[in-house]
Amino acid sequence: MAAASQLLSLFFLLLLPACDAIYCDEDDCYDLLGVKQDANASDIKKAYYKLSLKHHPDKNPDPESRKLFVKIANAYEILKDESTRAQYDFAIEHPEEVFYNTAQYYRAYYGHKTDPRAVLIGLLLIVSAFQYINQLTRYNQAMKSVKQTPAYKNRLKALEYERTGGIASKKKGIKQVDKKVEEELSNEVELQIHGVEKPSVWRLFGVQFILWPYSVGKALTWKICWFWRYRVKKLPYTWEDACYLTWISLQIPANAWKNMDESRKEDLVRRHLWEKSNMERYTSGTRKEPKRRR
Repeated sequence: MAAASQLLSLFFLLLLPACDAIYCDEDDCYDLLGVKQDANASDIKKAYYKLSLKHHPDKNPDPESRKLFVKIANAYEILKDESTRAQYDFAIEHPEEVFYNTAQYYRAYYGHKTDPRAVLIGLLLIVSAFQYINQLTRYNQAMKSVKQTPAYKNRLKALEYERTGGIASKKKGIKQVDKKVEEELSNEVELQIHGVEKPSVWRLFGVQFILWPYSVGKALTWKICWFWRYRVKKLPYTWEDACYLTWISLQIPANAWKNMDESRKEDLVRRHLWEKSNMERYTSGTRKEPKRRR
């Protein structure tokens, strides 16, 4: 086991370059600038400007001089920054720390070049895309399952029979009629799927994150208006607010309340179910009805 571990470590060491080589290739960054390792920032800066006057492409058109200037500029970028220079010095003193030194190099080299805002936007886009695909897949699977139920097929036949007036469709028009009937029935079927909603861009995490300040402001405004209207001024509930309280008290899905018969809604709202005593009376009454039927 120990031998296998040593072989694996040796394999990775052969694949990865030397720790200091990832900074200035095979060269020494200090030697490229012609300074010692204990040189201060001022000496490093002076050495770079002196060499740039000699090897800069605008001053020296020689191709070899151009390549040397690229190395000099890279060495200066590493040594002028205290943090990067400290990492380079550590890599020179501890060449055995291959993985740590490599990670530190790429973190220093790419970290400051990446805008955090771009990373955040990219992350939100990726998460939102996966979220939308997941919602769409679940919705399509639910729709496929519903279309296989006898209730859906019976309803489809009933609508087709109603559309044709009880007359059987001609063979040429059967497919067209079926397609139209399915489109007409789809809206009704969507409301019958519990726990699965049609995918919407507005429910994506990325969109909600962007609209979060607006959503919070809207919710706070609504709560303040509610408190002022019904707690301070003691005004009677409007029809919309009474419907909202009734729906919350019944704890039923929004789609179920939305598609409820208007007369049934009026009856429930008049009962003032948001009051505890009325809700208890209504609950006990609904429990007794099945027993009476028996």
